[in-house]
Amino acid sequence: MEDLSSAISLQKPSVEQLVRYPPSPPATEISSRRESRTGSDFENQRPSYDDDQLKPENTSLYPLPPRSRSDNKVLPEDFKTPDNHVVRDPRLIRLTGVHPYNVEAPLSELYNEGFLTTKDLHYVRNHGPVPRVEDSDVMDWEFTIEGLVDNPIKMSLAQLLNNYEQVTYPITLVCAGNRRKEQNVVRKTKGFSWGAAGLSTALWTGVVMGDLLRAAKPKRGAKYVCFEGADKLPNGYYGTSVKLNWAMDPNRGILVAHRMNGEVLPPDHGKPLRVVVPGQIGGRSVKWLKRIIVTAEPSDNWYHIYDNRVLPTMVTPEMSADLPNTWKDERYAIYDLNTNSATCFPAHDERLPLAQDLESYQVRGYAYAGGGKRVTRVEITLDKGKTWMLTNISYPEDEYRLAPDGDELYGGRLDMSWRESCFCWCFWDIDIPASQLRETDDILVRAMDESMMVQPRDMYWSVLGMMNNPWFRVVVHKEGHTLRFEHPTQPALIPGGWMERVKKAGGNLSNGHWGEKLSGEEEEIVQEEPAKEICMVNKEINRTITIDELREHDGEIEPWFVVNGQVYDGAKFLEGHPGGAASIFGAAGQDASEEFLAIHSENAKAMLVDYHIGTLDEASRAILANGEAEAPQDSQPRLTFLQSKVWSKAILSAKKKISNDTKVFTFDLQHAEQTSGLPIGQHLMMRLRDPVTREAIIRSYTPLSETSEKGKLHVLIKIYYDTPEKKGGKMTQALDAIPIGHFVDFKGPVGKFEYLGRGVCAISGQQRKVKRFIMICGGSGITPIFQVLRSVLTDREDPTSCLVIDGNRVEEDILCKEDLDSMVINNVHKCRLLYTLSQPSPSWTGLRGRINNELLEQEVGACKNVNGEDLVLICGPEPLEKSVHSVLTALGWKDDDVLFF
Repeated sequence: MEDLSSAISLQKPSVEQLVRYPPSPPATEISSRRESRTGSDFENQRPSYDDDQLKPENTSLYPLPPRSRSDNKVLPEDFKTPDNHVVRDPRLIRLTGVHPYNVEAPLSELYNEGFLTTKDLHYVRNHGPVPRVEDSDVMDWEFTIEGLVDNPIKMSLAQLLNNYEQVTYPITLVCAGNRRKEQNVVRKTKGFSWGAAGLSTALWTGVVMGDLLRAAKPKRGAKYVCFEGADKLPNGYYGTSVKLNWAMDPNRGILVAHRMNGEVLPPDHGKPLRVVVPGQIGGRSVKWLKRIIVTAEPSDNWYHIYDNRVLPTMVTPEMSADLPNTWKDERYAIYDLNTNSATCFPAHDERLPLAQDLESYQVRGYAYAGGGKRVTRVEITLDKGKTWMLTNISYPEDEYRLAPDGDELYGGRLDMSWRESCFCWCFWDIDIPASQLRETDDILVRAMDESMMVQPRDMYWSVLGMMNNPWFRVVVHKEGHTLRFEHPTQPALIPGGWMERVKKAGGNLSNGHWGEKLSGEEEEIVQEEPAKEICMVNKEINRTITIDELREHDGEIEPWFVVNGQVYDGAKFLEGHPGGAASIFGAAGQDASEEFLAIHSENAKAMLVDYHIGTLDEASRAILANGEAEAPQDSQPRLTFLQSKVWSKAILSAKKKISNDTKVFTFDLQHAEQTSGLPIGQHLMMRLRDPVTREAIIRSYTPLSETSEKGKLHVLIKIYYDTPEKKGGKMTQALDAIPIGHFVDFKGPVGKFEYLGRGVCAISGQQRKVKRFIMICGGSGITPIFQVLRSVLTDREDPTSCLVIDGNRVEEDILCKEDLDSMVINNVHKCRLLYTLSQPSPSWTGLRGRINNELLEQEVGACKNVNGEDLVLICGPEPLEKSVHSVLTALGWKDDDVLFF
């Protein structure tokens, strides 16, 4: 690799080259001009500064970033998270709790840093853990350009630096959720509450995306460019796409970037490589870049489809969960930013004494537009839109356009003089006479871009709460000889803002008047429907339990578990639990809220009252919340995949269609020699995230895989699609929707039945000798039956006999028929296999009708058990199970001799 010292040194202009440029906003002029220098050793990734160069200068060719803080460190709240290697600034406001890390700066501090934002205060949007990349591995980081290209490319970061021209652009990134808190106050969306500081500006250094794509030579028919990162998430790697012609267009300025403000990318911002897409929402700028895929269609990535969309406003949160085609409609995907603005000063809760010598106050803030458009005007009104005043606007971005030809910054050419696209925020200000401030009730601001697109007066509410851009309103309160200013909201769960105040007072924020009651109008009180909750606690119990007490019960003796901060004793229900004792043992000593609430019925939730023993103290709750939810990275590969107390990820590698509504999903385990670790007759839990609510979807399945199979897991699943009359299955449709290469979480084993072989089985830990299995199933209920039957029939020394009754609607619904027939044909002395169809075709030669009283009387008959030598195994739809149980009971079969999977 060539010496990079000269390539990344800052080129300082001569005094003769300096000219006078438009000023930054007065409040940020100094901070916008603070300069920083970076050292020449990219490998060391440590900025070095020349103290002489850092002395304040009165003039500068273009804004340079403020110096980052040197005393930031890993914060205590991150110690027990996967991000325990990431240095962060404590001033940032966490929007989603401790983890994952989603933050914005206090609005006043963001504004005061000036045009460029340091890495310390730059907003962060992470969907999961930050990939850990050691400094020594940065130059060896590899990514690919693949798909519909004639020349697929795989290259390292070192090659990217050596073989391609570097450029440096100032670019403002904006989260699509900026200002979402306002929508959440009006009506809860499915997103967390960003304030008005979900944006930041930095100098990004890298390679123009078009240069890379031209080297790869896209084929005819290619229309999109997909990006995929290295961040492992519940539904696969994060990925998205943009149009190919945008990526090839130099006016769009899309970069593959490796530097931010002259420093190596920080971990939270994509270290060591990321995409930066100017003028579009931040969700298109994929971090930790690993793949660039040229395609004919938009990305099928889970996060491209179920995030960053503005669905029609009439789509409610409840409706959105059942509209997969709506989510996939590209008309609702967000790309270019819309025009937006906000007031930064006066700040929220700022107080302005009305001194006699106060002539005016300077109101100021920011504005931005999307798609490279320029903000051409910003206006404020003091009378709710009857009259407007133009503000002053400054565009610090324009100063970079005046850089001399060939000028470089942080090793990248400042290639902006020819381009008129605007990629950055601008600043506005206006001096308002104190006399007018005394008279007004509020200050509202709106911006317009060069296409004459102006911010709307009213909010367009949508289910994800994105692209919120109504007029930004600051309320003015008169308190004696002081004015107090009130912003709409405060970010995250921070209380405050006129919107919450008005709503709490009963105002209707959707009435077109910001919730205010007009004169002569009857007061309208908006009643919120109380949430229906099921009581799961014994109100007479006042015991407080610590984490140490809980951990004393994390085994199979008196297992305790936690749901919603309440502690329950599972020992009383080990024998009666339908999922077997193993599932309770797996939850022992842990927070089982997600799994319990996702799987169990309302009746099961109500039953928890009987097992409630106390409340976990706050400190202990925090410890559990920060604990690891997934399997830690083992130093040595595990021999078995499944673990009872933690979720493990497997990659979906294939889908095989069995029938119109049934597929076999194949997952790659963590290494080729790993087995599932699932005993015969037991099942595992699979977890996905609901694309809208982000709540866990957890279901139990029995794989088809043999227990000895290595490296793979095969799961047969019947997909219950939505129909006009009935909603389909959440989990099955979610599984069907995810593309190859996505992760699914697994946990187990669970179940109270296990076949040990040669007639010996265990039920709730108690061994039982069986001479005959009577197996009754329907539909996909064949899978646990199949596991046990295969074990019996493939072992020549197993004397157990089997009767299998498989009921379905039509012949195409009989799952695993070929495998069943081939197993039985060589074991007719051990097994009798009966198929019955309720809607058979004329050519069907098997049994006809449902599994009913007549069939069971004839084939199963009355119970003749003496020592439990016959055992009935049942698995199928609930109506089938209830019907069969009722018939068998009438035939004298006891519940001890009947087992439901």
